[in-house]
Amino acid sequence: MVVSMQHQVEIQVGGRSLSFETGLLARQADGAVVIRYGDSMVLVTATASPQPREGIDFFPLTCDYEEKMYAAGKIPGGFFKREGRPGESAVLTARLMDRPIRPLFPQGFRNDVQVIATVLSTDQENDPAILAVNGASAALMVAGLPFEGPVGAVRVGLIDGRFVINPTLRQIEEQSRLDLVVAGTADAIIMVEAGAKEVPEEQILAAFDVAHAEIRRIVEIQQRLVEMVGKPRREVTLAAAPDPALEAAVREAALPLIVQALAHPEKLAREEALRDVQQTVAAQLAERSPELFAQRAAEVGDLVYALTKAEVRRRILDEGRRPDGRGPTDIRPLTIQVGLLPRAHGSGLFQRGQTQVLTVATLGTGEDEQLLDNLGIIERKRFMHHYYFPPFSVGEVRPLRGPGRREIGHGALAERALAWAIPPEEAFPYTIRLVSEVLESNGSTSMASVCGSTLALMDAGVPIKAAVAGIAMGLVTDASGRAAILTDILGMEDQMGDMDFKVAGTRDGVTALQMDIKIKGLSRELLARALAQARQARLFILDRMLEVIPAPRTTLSPYAPRILTIEINPEKIREVIGPGGKVINRITAETGAKIDIEQDGKVHIASVDEQAARRAMQMIEEIVREVRVGEMYLGRVTRLMNFGAFVEVLPGKEGLVHISELADGRVGRVEDVVKVGDELLVKVKEIDNLGRINLTRRGVGKTAEGEPAGELQPAAPRGRAGGPRRRRRGDRSSAGGRPQGSGATGRPGARPGGGRGPAPGRSDQSGGGPPGG
Repeated sequence: MVVSMQHQVEIQVGGRSLSFETGLLARQADGAVVIRYGDSMVLVTATASPQPREGIDFFPLTCDYEEKMYAAGKIPGGFFKREGRPGESAVLTARLMDRPIRPLFPQGFRNDVQVIATVLSTDQENDPAILAVNGASAALMVAGLPFEGPVGAVRVGLIDGRFVINPTLRQIEEQSRLDLVVAGTADAIIMVEAGAKEVPEEQILAAFDVAHAEIRRIVEIQQRLVEMVGKPRREVTLAAAPDPALEAAVREAALPLIVQALAHPEKLAREEALRDVQQTVAAQLAERSPELFAQRAAEVGDLVYALTKAEVRRRILDEGRRPDGRGPTDIRPLTIQVGLLPRAHGSGLFQRGQTQVLTVATLGTGEDEQLLDNLGIIERKRFMHHYYFPPFSVGEVRPLRGPGRREIGHGALAERALAWAIPPEEAFPYTIRLVSEVLESNGSTSMASVCGSTLALMDAGVPIKAAVAGIAMGLVTDASGRAAILTDILGMEDQMGDMDFKVAGTRDGVTALQMDIKIKGLSRELLARALAQARQARLFILDRMLEVIPAPRTTLSPYAPRILTIEINPEKIREVIGPGGKVINRITAETGAKIDIEQDGKVHIASVDEQAARRAMQMIEEIVREVRVGEMYLGRVTRLMNFGAFVEVLPGKEGLVHISELADGRVGRVEDVVKVGDELLVKVKEIDNLGRINLTRRGVGKTAEGEPAGELQPAAPRGRAGGPRRRRRGDRSSAGGRPQGSGATGRPGARPGGGRGPAPGRSDQSGGGPPGG
């Protein structure tokens, strides 16, 4: 029988109780913690292999986040009715768990470690993702692994000008200008993830301070839990240090060659030269002393890489010289173009040095919204950004697969950066999809995707609130405390440096942040320097982008759908749809338009042919138009009775012309005056309390000019039709909301220079960074 002791600690965070409990669930894991906040509960386990994995040169850490639909009282959608592969939100949370804990394991630790967060309950107010990060730290601590934590994490919102710790999901979605997740130790911040609505850098820094104060309290409570559990720290074997004799021999042979290789400013030439260094040194040493160096090419390669890293970092700190020859604040040469693809609704090419991204914008209707099946409160998205990183972008050969965690993460970051700028649905009734194709990569492709996406949106005629640009900042430090902040980092600087800090925003503020570091924390002073330097670079890039396309196009592509929006009485929706969808299907068949009806009476009509959309709109307006007493209509006789004729004055609306009202004089038989199919000019005499329409032809004569007397209300077209299924209000949710168009595009006018042809200055090629860089 397994006997265990339950331990629990609790703290107040953001006005609610945050508790950690261990000892009840998952006792065969090395460490298991149930963390609870409100009615949200997450079980986090940490398990490590007994021995290091042989033949690897990295730390094999795996973080998984499992969204169980029962946690929210839901049954999974789809055919199988069980959870499948993790969705995008789960993948992003798994990355959120990984990033703050990975830097806190010792160099040379090669044991497999797996951290799994399973959502057991969610109140859909308190985000389980924040619990997963804190739970991962606590589980690793109680497992006794060589983890240099604890780590705490909080979310910070900005509501009505004040910071709110761990705001609810609804507050974040509807009220907050800032959605900032910060993780760190008691001493420093390790990880940052944020979306914002043009929040100034000064407020971002203040939010860091607020977050770190709460993080220290969460770290302290985890330490108390570890003391209560009393589990001894596990003894582990770290990877052996390099052989001193081999290290000295490699240094002597390789360092001069490395210096020569780093003289190449171009990426591919530099990489090829560094590969040659490794092969040359391995061959030289094997020839010089076969008994010592034979079969040790892998070790030689590791040592050459370490020497290269040390030399790159030395040059940056000692000389202010980067691998491609730039100074610390210089931006690589820019190439900017729009309108490259003739059939796409919008396209933008953004190239910074050897990082090249082509982003394509596609406009769709409400039918194209993404349905979300997860534990969040958002069920639909009308704005999407997808990021693709094919192997040819870095000159490699590998099989094409579905998007990996990195692609999902980069795509989500760029989407978050742009979400604030997307117009609400009331202003622009389109579903928007952006696809960023990375065609060349040498660092900061996610931020190039932000820039390319802004260009594509403006080229597509999307009336974004402001242009958004992004830049990636790097960091190099040494043991003496020196630090260099690098603007627009290369792939080599990302790989060999200490930080990748991505900052996106407009002229007026930040819209997204993401920071990953490889050291054990970052001071506030360095964060402030990085944000200030990023702002300078962002403004420079925005200036260059707006030289190419100063504002969104004022017309849409001829291949984009035109969406018209009208509002009808919700009680008339049934009439527009018709029995079994008969009416709405006939409108769609006749016009080819897509029709989307919301429960509140908003009707969106979409068609590439504007005239077809207007025809469908007219048909719907005729269906829902009310018959009014005193108005005249040109109707059609539908049936005859002994006492009069029934005339359809509007689609689906019939009135009776009594035999006594068929003419000014006496009528003996109805058939003597009219027959089925005749068109009659009639006037509404009355509508009784049962809604029955009584018509008359008395007094409905001709004027002297031969025109009908009074104001004629033409009958609706006989054709009726419809389109897409009726949709329920409240089913849509996204960064911007659903827009309402006016005319074909919602905005009159034409593109600068006329039509959709290239505007002056469509491409731009120049180099260098901001003035003074």
